[in-house]
Amino acid sequence: MGVKQRVGRQLAPRVTRLAPGLTAQFVREALDRAIHGVGPLPPAAQAADKQLAEQKGDVDKAVREVIENHVRYAGAQGFLTNLGGLVTAALTIPANITGLAMIQCRMVAGIAHLRGYDLEDPRVRNAILVSILGEDAVNALVKRRKIPAPPMALATAPQHDPSINDTISVEVATDLISRVAGKRLATTVGRRVPVVGGLVGLGADGYVTWRIGRYADRELLPRAVR
Repeated sequence: MGVKQRVGRQLAPRVTRLAPGLTAQFVREALDRAIHGVGPLPPAAQAADKQLAEQKGDVDKAVREVIENHVRYAGAQGFLTNLGGLVTAALTIPANITGLAMIQCRMVAGIAHLRGYDLEDPRVRNAILVSILGEDAVNALVKRRKIPAPPMALATAPQHDPSINDTISVEVATDLISRVAGKRLATTVGRRVPVVGGLVGLGADGYVTWRIGRYADRELLPRAVR
């Protein structure tokens, strides 16, 4: 675990007090809205199908486009929610967490859809949430038996185990909070110009989203021939 993430985990309880809705239920609601669409963003499957059509049915190319699009979305929201500097941290940290959760869930849901998974299947939904933890975190959690398996195994399990739902949701919420809070603290030190903070947020959120997208791409193997 990096310095920023360790610091973020120490700050996570404080951020949760600032944003009391950041609970297991918040994570599930973010996933549901990412899948079904919210505001100007259409449903994940619809957006993924559009990319598939633009790539003339090439699933792998469509997956790459889905990842690239969401990296841009993540960078844009990271820029906007980090412009205010440390003074507005109490307001923008919850906004950044919400934005990242929805964007990253929507990206992985799009990848899962293109690879033949049913987005209404609770096993697949758990796999989506676990994916946004990132490969290193997933491997560590599986090793410590905090979660039963990586995304592919969760999505293709013989049956759904409801008892793991809350565990996964809590791990995802904690990871998102610690990631954003840690980034906020680390990038604010020595920073006096707010726009610089926005650029740092853009790069950090975009890069993390890209890594998650590549992990989901490798992990969620095709289920059916389209």
